[in-house]
Amino acid sequence: MSLTRKEVIHIAKLARLELSDSEIERYQHQLSSILEYADRLKALDTSDIPPTSSVLPARSRFREDTPTKSLPVNKLLQNAPLAEKDQFKVPPALEEQK
Repeated sequence: MSLTRKEVIHIAKLARLELSDSEIERYQHQLSSILEYADRLKALDTSDIPPTSSVLPARSRFREDTPTKSLPVNKLLQNAPLAEKDQFKVPPALEEQK
C-alpha cells in the first residue's frame, strides 16, 4: 500500500506536525514501507499459533499483597509542611493564589 502526498499531509495535520516538502516525501516512502510490511505479515499463516500476550512465561515480579498495620497519623504527618485535622494541608489547585 502506497500513501499519497495528500494522505501524509493529512496524517501530519492529525498529529499536529508541520512538515517541510522533503520531510513529506521522506515520510511518504517510510510510512508506505511500514504499511507494505504490515500487509506482508497479514499473509502469514498463524492458524497453528496460539494467541499470546507475551512470548515470555507469565510471572509476577511483585511481592504478595498482604495487609499490614499502618503507621500512626502523627508519624505520617511529622514531616508535612502543613497539616490540619490529621490531614495534609495543600494550597488549592484551581483557585487563584493571593
